[in-house]
Amino acid sequence: MATMKDLAKLAGVSTSTVSHVINKTRFVSDEIAERVNKAAQELNYAPSALARSLKMNRTKTIGMLMTTSTNPFFGEVVKGVERNCYQQGYNLILCNTEGDHERMKASINTLLQKRVDGIILMCSTLVGERIDEFERYPDIPVVVMDWGPMLFSSDKIQDNSLFGGYIATKHLIECGHKHIGCITGPLHHHQAQMRYEGYKRALREAKLEINPDWVVESDFECQGGYDSFNKLLKSGSLPSAIFVGNDMMAMGVINAANENNVSVPDDLSIIGYDDIHIAKFMSPALTTIHQPKFRLGKSAVDTLLKKLNKQSNKPEIIQLEPTLTIRKSVKNVVTAE
Repeated sequence: MATMKDLAKLAGVSTSTVSHVINKTRFVSDEIAERVNKAAQELNYAPSALARSLKMNRTKTIGMLMTTSTNPFFGEVVKGVERNCYQQGYNLILCNTEGDHERMKASINTLLQKRVDGIILMCSTLVGERIDEFERYPDIPVVVMDWGPMLFSSDKIQDNSLFGGYIATKHLIECGHKHIGCITGPLHHHQAQMRYEGYKRALREAKLEINPDWVVESDFECQGGYDSFNKLLKSGSLPSAIFVGNDMMAMGVINAANENNVSVPDDLSIIGYDDIHIAKFMSPALTTIHQPKFRLGKSAVDTLLKKLNKQSNKPEIIQLEPTLTIRKSVKNVVTAE
């Protein structure tokens, strides 16, 4: 394998000049830079990433840990992380935890041993836990996403789930619905709890009853939505509309409704949350709350690099605001009358 000394000999320059050309650390005339680059091409020279990282104390690598899920939401966020890493000249190491605490901590240790420059966490299963590994590596910046209260210092990127749940339910109210149910995610998860709080706030504001028989806690998965609808159906009368805590569960609800000859939206209006890519291709196309997933991912990388470049010292909380996306799954009772 060719070295900088080999390049210097072929190009007729010093090794320090070769280093400046390869690493772009000092101005070198175009004529000399061309000679060095030509020599590098002839010798198939590839810079040593390890040597460069040792010299600069940077590996240009970011680690990301996330809970494995069938939910496309996570993939769309990762796309924003990966693309911004690429544009900033960084590599991304992605680890799935599958909701396993020990695997999560083992993955963190592995990333730290690989000397990643920073870590992005998207694993709400560890909300409220102390992670000792971060205390042993205080210089490694950490950014968390989709997370509740933390027991370690980090920056946080989050969706305003309270407001999202509020505007979802308010839209149903504005469409004339007075009997509104809710299928939540796991309420020990911060985001699920906040969306449920937004639902309750909108109903209280409109002086509408919160019927506990129409509130079901589920798991953010399609099967959970499917089972929750059937549970509501067996309990007696259905509400006229349901706020569902994410689009995956909404898919399950629509499927179960169709199987039971309940028409969406004529018999039952549905509004979801996340606005995953396939939401507009459901039947009917799903009215939902749009999360800026790509921007969530991009903001996580930008925040991490800001810490790495010493542009910020204190932990920050960056909140991105959700918006309403109206499609075909909510019936406007007011205009229908």
